[in-house]
Amino acid sequence: MDINLLVKITARAWSLHILALLHDGVPGRQAALLSQMPAGRTAFAASMSHLVDLKLVERNPGHGHPLRPEFRLTPGGVQAARVAKRIVSAVGNPDGAAFSLLRRRWSVPILSITNAPTRFSDIKAALPSITDRALSQSLYRLEEQAWLRRSFDTSRRSPRPIYQAANTGAAISTILRPQNNWA
Repeated sequence: MDINLLVKITARAWSLHILALLHDGVPGRQAALLSQMPAGRTAFAASMSHLVDLKLVERNPGHGHPLRPEFRLTPGGVQAARVAKRIVSAVGNPDGAAFSLLRRRWSVPILSITNAPTRFSDIKAALPSITDRALSQSLYRLEEQAWLRRSFDTSRRSPRPIYQAANTGAAISTILRPQNNWA
């Protein structure tokens, strides 16, 4: 999956989960989707609107009520939903702390970059819209959850931290490798 699309999808907390549920065949109505996830109505509506803006989801013409529309995946959304389903399945319980980390904006894009040992500056260069503070906080949270391992490159005069996906983070990173996205 393109890193820019991944950053856009993860900009809303529940976007990955909504795509995964639609991939599973859950009807595209608000009530049906909300019953399958612990999201509030406002956060759900913001995530669904965001997915519509990204053209991954569209209103299902001829179905639903104007105030309670039904949604379906677009052709581009089907591919994104397949990847989202694999990511959500790798994490497991949607109510746990691990899933709350998955809902954070930068977690998944960072994991997609750190499938090999990567320096802070290289991660920053791959994600130009992330701030230093957001990157530092995200790396700390991922390391705290053991999704990311930090080690030090001592081959240079000043040791530099190196980050690499580990455990669940490595599973997510593997899913996001280009050759695995559309399988």
